[in-house]
Amino acid sequence: MIKVGCCGFPTSMKKYFESLSLVELNSTFYNYPQGRTVEGWREKAPEKFEFTVKAHQDISHKAKLKADETCLQAFERIIQICKTLHSKILLIQTPGSFRSDRLAEAERFFRKVNRRNLTLVWETRGSSWEIEDVYKKLRQTAETLDVTHVTDPLRAMPAHTGRAAYFRLHGLGERMYYYQHSDSELKKLEQSIRPFERESKEVYVLFNNLTMFDDALRFKQYMSVGTFPRITCSYGLASVREVAAKTRYPASTSLLMKKLGWKLVEAEEGKQVRLASLLDGLPTRTYNSAEELVDTIKSVKKMD
Repeated sequence: MIKVGCCGFPTSMKKYFESLSLVELNSTFYNYPQGRTVEGWREKAPEKFEFTVKAHQDISHKAKLKADETCLQAFERIIQICKTLHSKILLIQTPGSFRSDRLAEAERFFRKVNRRNLTLVWETRGSSWEIEDVYKKLRQTAETLDVTHVTDPLRAMPAHTGRAAYFRLHGLGERMYYYQHSDSELKKLEQSIRPFERESKEVYVLFNNLTMFDDALRFKQYMSVGTFPRITCSYGLASVREVAAKTRYPASTSLLMKKLGWKLVEAEEGKQVRLASLLDGLPTRTYNSAEELVDTIKSVKKMD
């Protein structure tokens, strides 16, 4: 089974519960919510709605998986939240500063914590984990400890998955989170994760980018019926106009590149391009409206 959701609530809970059946609760990374608050989340959600939980930064970023008393107490507080939400999965995401030479520390942590019946999933960050020899050691350790390795499958495949495969998609842009996934990328995603489903694993796909709600809904529809909803209502310059209208003017070329360049437009049926490719090469100036920007793109790029 493939489950699709977002890292956090990018829209109202009511709208989210009507649209998706999975969320990764991210607020627990920053704060320990009161018990009654957590109970309220569970009560508001549909009966079969699933919460996964992200562990507090006290564990991953402050203690850096050093299983001392403070860290273990923080872990117990998160365990209670998981229990209230009926969660099956607890995510631990270590920072880029937690490099691969600290694998032994992570191993001691995962051996010492009392996970109850939870599945622990671990997202490593940083290039030091991507070296072939390190990946092999990580695979051996994760398999021994029964800890699922978390990756963005459009960037790298996990070193090990247990009964569950857990993926977090942050986008492929230069700035993390500033990304919108194209239809072709979502097709590639589907091809990457299907083998885990065929192995009878529960497959979790969590989007964690600025357009995560729309990306999740588009991917969900594709998984269901094999087609994608359009990103905009129109094609070509009309599509550019739709996207360009969603920012404030006046705006300089460089500011528009930063705020809108990562977004997609429907160039024509079946073809999407990043707005950055259309902004690149435009005169360096200030635009007073979306219409003014579109007129310039039409002139410079020879578009209709």
